[in-house]
Amino acid sequence: MAADLLLKASKHSKYLPYRNFLYHRFFVGLLLFIVISLVLTVVFNAFSGPLPRTSVYESIDLNKRSKVVLSRNAPFSQIRSANCTYWDCFDVYKCGRGGHDKITIYIYPLKDYQTENGNSISQFSREFYLILDTIKHSKYYTTNPEEACLLVPSIDTLNQASFSKSEVSQALQSLSHWNNGENHLLFNMLPGSPPNYNPVIDLNTSKAIIAGAGFNTWTFRYGFDISVPVYSQIAENIDNTQPKKKNYLIISAQLNIPENYLEDLQSTASSSNDLLLLDECKTGDVLDYTKRCEYTTGREFNYPDILKEGLFCLVVRSARLTHSLLMDVIASQCIPVVISDSVVMPFNSHLDWHRIAMFIPEDNIKNLLKIISSVSNERRGELFWQLRWVYDKYFASIEKITLATLEIINEKVFPLAARTYEEWNMPEHLYGPSNPLFLPVTAPKAPGFTAVILTYDRVESLFTLVKKLVRTPSLAKILVIWNNQKKAPPPSAQWPVINKPLKVIRTKENKLSNRFFPYDEIETECQLTIDDDIVMLTPDELEFGFDVWREFPDRIVGFPSRLHLWDNATNSWRYHSEWTNQISMVLTGAAFHHKIWSWYYTYKMPSEIRTWVDDNFNCEDIAMNFLVANVTRKPPIKVTPRKKFKCPECTNTEMLSADAQHMAQRSACVGRFASAYGHMALRPVEFRADPLQYRETGAGVPHAYPDIGAL
Repeated sequence: MAADLLLKASKHSKYLPYRNFLYHRFFVGLLLFIVISLVLTVVFNAFSGPLPRTSVYESIDLNKRSKVVLSRNAPFSQIRSANCTYWDCFDVYKCGRGGHDKITIYIYPLKDYQTENGNSISQFSREFYLILDTIKHSKYYTTNPEEACLLVPSIDTLNQASFSKSEVSQALQSLSHWNNGENHLLFNMLPGSPPNYNPVIDLNTSKAIIAGAGFNTWTFRYGFDISVPVYSQIAENIDNTQPKKKNYLIISAQLNIPENYLEDLQSTASSSNDLLLLDECKTGDVLDYTKRCEYTTGREFNYPDILKEGLFCLVVRSARLTHSLLMDVIASQCIPVVISDSVVMPFNSHLDWHRIAMFIPEDNIKNLLKIISSVSNERRGELFWQLRWVYDKYFASIEKITLATLEIINEKVFPLAARTYEEWNMPEHLYGPSNPLFLPVTAPKAPGFTAVILTYDRVESLFTLVKKLVRTPSLAKILVIWNNQKKAPPPSAQWPVINKPLKVIRTKENKLSNRFFPYDEIETECQLTIDDDIVMLTPDELEFGFDVWREFPDRIVGFPSRLHLWDNATNSWRYHSEWTNQISMVLTGAAFHHKIWSWYYTYKMPSEIRTWVDDNFNCEDIAMNFLVANVTRKPPIKVTPRKKFKCPECTNTEMLSADAQHMAQRSACVGRFASAYGHMALRPVEFRADPLQYRETGAGVPHAYPDIGAL
C-alpha cells in the first residue's frame, strides 16, 4: 500500500516543473501585454492631441429667425384642456435636472412661420422679445430641450389681434417637443377679439400653461395657469414722487366704461365733489390718450399725471376684464378700487391684493362714495404705502413680470423652495422682518439640545468641558468645531470616554462665523453655543438654561450679558460690559438659541456684517444678537446670577478680550451693525430668569436645580 502511494506521488511530481514553467510564461506574457498597451495609449494620445470639444446645444440667438412655410393641410393642435393640474397636464418628473429647487426652461429657436401665400402668421413684438430675452438670461434657462422642465415656443401670442389663431395652432402642433402642450408655457396679455372679448386666449393650447391677463373665475385654471398684468409702457415712465396733498378722494380716468356703470358714476359725480369723473376729450376725430376731460365741467387734465392727485382710483369691469390702467394707477400710488366681480387679479396665487386694493361688488357701485368714505385713515395708510413697493418689485417692467411668473411656476413645482407669504407681501421697510419660528409656548424637552463648541488649540480645557457637558441630562450631542487648520485634532484614543454622541468637524478657514454655520449634524431644535474655556458652568445651570429656552424658543438665552449705551460725548453707541440690571445682549460664549438663527446668520444676515466679523475676528456674538433682535423685536433672556466668566487655562495675554483695543472695537461693532440695519435693533430689558426657591433654605421642598452657582 505504501509502495502504491509512493509510485503515484512520483508520477505527479515529474509534471510539476513543466506546470510551473507554463504558469510563469502566462503571467510574464500578461504583464508584457499590459505594459505594451499602456505605452501605445500614451504614444497615441501624445501625437493625436486632445480632441476638440464642441457643444451640441447652442444658446438661442434672438436676432435670427429662420423662415418656415406651413402647409394648409398641416394638423392643428388640440383644443385647450379645461381642467388641468400639475398632475394630469404636466410631467413633474422632467423637472429637477437643474437642481432640487429650480426648474429649467428651454426656448424654441426663432422661426418666421408663414402661410403658403408668404404671409407671417404672427407679429414679433418688442414686449415678447423682452420676455424671451429675460428667460434666456435668467437662472432657469437651458439650451438642452431634453433636460428642460418647461418649454417656451418662440411664437408671439401676447396680443390676440396680432396673430392668426388657426395657423398658430398648426405651428404649435409642428413643434418637435409639443406633445399636446405638456410642459409648455404660452404668454398672452390681450385675449379675445371684439365685440365680445373672450377672457382667455382664442387658441388651441392643449395642455399648455397660459400666463395670461384678463382671466375670469370660469376660465382660470387655479393652481395651473398664471394671471399676469397687462403691461403699460405709460406706467414705466411714472416716477414715485407724490404731491404734498391729495386733492381728490376718488378719480375715475378709465375710458370705455360700460354705459350702465357710467350712468351711476355720472350721477355720483354730479352730486358730489369727492369723485372726479374723467373721460376722453372731444377735440376731433383723433383720440389723444395723454388728455382726460372732466365730465361735469369739461376741464382738461394731463394723463397719467392726474392719477397722483387722487387717493383712490377706479378700475371698472369693461369689455376686457383687465387693462393697462391698473398698472398706471398702482405706479401713481393711487389706491385701486376694483369693481369687477369675476376678475382674477395678477399673480393672485402669491400676492395678497387686499393689502394694496379695495374691492367693491358691481351691484354696489351706487354706494361707492359711502363705502370709500368709511375706510379709516389707518387702512388708507396701509394701502398707500405698499403700492409703490409692489409695483417696483413685480410690475415695473416686462423683465420683472416675466421673472415673477417664472418664480411662481418654480414654487409650484418645488413648493419646499417657495418664499413665505411675508416675503411676497410684506416689505421689511414697512413691517420689519417676520419671525420664522412658530413653536408652541413651551418647546418639548425630550429631543434635548446639541452643544456646539468652537475650539482652536486648548485641548485640556476642551476635554474638561466635554466631561462636564455630558453630565447635563438634556444634552443630546456634542459637536466640536475644530478651527485650527495647521494642526489636527487629537486622535480618538485621547478623547474622554463619554456616553453621548460626539463629532469633530474640521473647518477650512479659521473664522468665528464657523460656530454659527447650520451644520447638518445639528438635529435638535435647540443649540448650545459655547466656548471651549467656559468650564465653570454646572450641569444644573445648563439644564436650567435649557428649560428657560424652552419657554422662550425664539430668543437667545444664556449666561454672560452685556448692554449697549448711547455716548453723548462722542455721539456714538458704546459697548458696556459692567454688571448692571439692564441688558441688551447675551454673549454666545455660553448661550442657547434655535438652530434656525445659525441658518439666518449664514444666509440672511447682511453680508457686510458677516464679512466684517470674519475679517476682524471679533463681534460675532454681537452680530447674532443684532440678527435675532431685528427679526423678533425682542430682547434676550439672561439666566442665573453668575457674574463673571474666567478662562482657567489662559493667561491674560492669550485671551482675545485682554487686548486694549478690544472694547473700542466692540463699541465700533455696535455702531457699525446699527448702521447696517438702518436702526438700533437691540432691545434693552431688566429681566433675569432664576429657578424657583433660588437660594432658599429650610423650605422642606427638594430643589430642582441644587447645583446652581452663586455670585
